Amino acid sequence: MFDSTQYGFSQAVVSTGRNHIFLSGQVAANADQSLHSTGMYEQSTQCFKSIERLLAEVPASLSDVTMLRLYIRADASNEHSQNEIARALHEAFGEELPATSWILVSGLADSRWLIEIEAQAVTG
Repeated sequence: MFDSTQYGFSQAVVSTGRNHIFLSGQVAANADQSLHSTGMYEQSTQCFKSIERLLAEVPASLSDVTMLRLYIRADASNEHSQNEIARALHEAFGEELPATSWILVSGLADSRWLIEIEAQAVTG
């Protein structure tokens, strides 16, 4: 993960009480912020891998994820890309699919990013 504190946000926050974990939006960027992949399936899969790595630090796992928000670049949204996102979701979560909002946006912080995914999880 790149150091997001330079941009004024944390990659993950754990609330007190029952553990509520809030992850900032994850994109298909490497630790040096270079683009990991260019296709929708590959970028979605990379987002889920980053979410899984962040959750492991808490500790938690993908099975603890209760909510996802997918920000999808509108000009990259079509039936094929939506199927690719769904494929990545099923591969990451299997039968235990979290609640999810799919939100079309005009753009993301880097024009090469097709999707950004936020996650919330609950443990304990």
